Amino acid sequence: MADGKRPIQLCELGVHLYCFIVVMIKNLAYYVNKFANLRVSRSSGVAPNKPILLLSIIEMISQGQIRLNQIPLSAELIATFLKLWSHLEPVRKPDIGMPFFHLTSDGFWHYRMKPGFESLIAAKVKIRTVSTISQTVEYAYLDEELFEILQNSEERSILTHVLIDSWFKEQTQEIEQLLQVNAFAELQEQLQRSGGKVYQPEELEDEQTTIVRDAAFRKIVVSTYNWRCAFCGLQILDSLGQNIVDGSHIKPFSQFYDDRIDNGVSFCKNHHWAFDRFWFTIDDDYTIIVADKLREDSPNAKPMREFNGDRIILPAQVQYYPRQDSLKWHREEFLRRAA
Repeated sequence: MADGKRPIQLCELGVHLYCFIVVMIKNLAYYVNKFANLRVSRSSGVAPNKPILLLSIIEMISQGQIRLNQIPLSAELIATFLKLWSHLEPVRKPDIGMPFFHLTSDGFWHYRMKPGFESLIAAKVKIRTVSTISQTVEYAYLDEELFEILQNSEERSILTHVLIDSWFKEQTQEIEQLLQVNAFAELQEQLQRSGGKVYQPEELEDEQTTIVRDAAFRKIVVSTYNWRCAFCGLQILDSLGQNIVDGSHIKPFSQFYDDRIDNGVSFCKNHHWAFDRFWFTIDDDYTIIVADKLREDSPNAKPMREFNGDRIILPAQVQYYPRQDSLKWHREEFLRRAA
């Protein structure tokens, strides 16, 4: 104490503690500053990746598409990002994986890893491609304080305009109009009106658009079957609109690129798996044919073999019934494998 060192150390500690407390007050002003000063690449002009991703997330929160502080790299998010990118950055190629990873450097964006991949964060692995993110990341999440702020429409509007004024000042009116358009829903409606589409291989080279296309097809098919398994009738929905059934291709997309709705049928997880492995098929009159060589023990559910001869549950609209040439292809493959 006599040499004065101890009081100086305590004083310094007090200053550091005060600064720490000030920094950690994560209110609206804190995030206004964060959004206006995002860490972006400027090597080839200002890269708009991060502000476009944040605008996409804010739009989805506003439209009720994101209700929890869990933000997976979903088809809906990709479609929203691509919509904004096409209008705001028509020159450079979009890549949602880059901001989805690099936003972690701004301090309010975090990863929840899938089981078995937690060590990648500690190892500082750069998880920034769409495929790598999909394989390893369960979802991203925001600071709880920021997510709470974004639930308030007035504060959400303030942060939206901070992003626009800071990064896209000359395009304010255009962005405000774009934020009212649900890109994924529009794609679904377009495909439903046209009955779906058969793609050319070159149309599927971009991984992002392929994810959006696949999700749109599957959601249309599932809704066409009223979110019910066409084989067993199972239907389970939760409060977030998630369900237990899949939109399955009859003729595999990897071979035929056929996303027409009548090349789809809705199955629960078990029967989707079984259909893809030709454990059962469907006749021209929509009756079920089950392979006769299955060994099955199903103590708590109706065995698959007891569905043999039953008719699948069909959509309300006749135009979406499974197409005969698709069923024929699947049935012939079923018979070939049985032989």
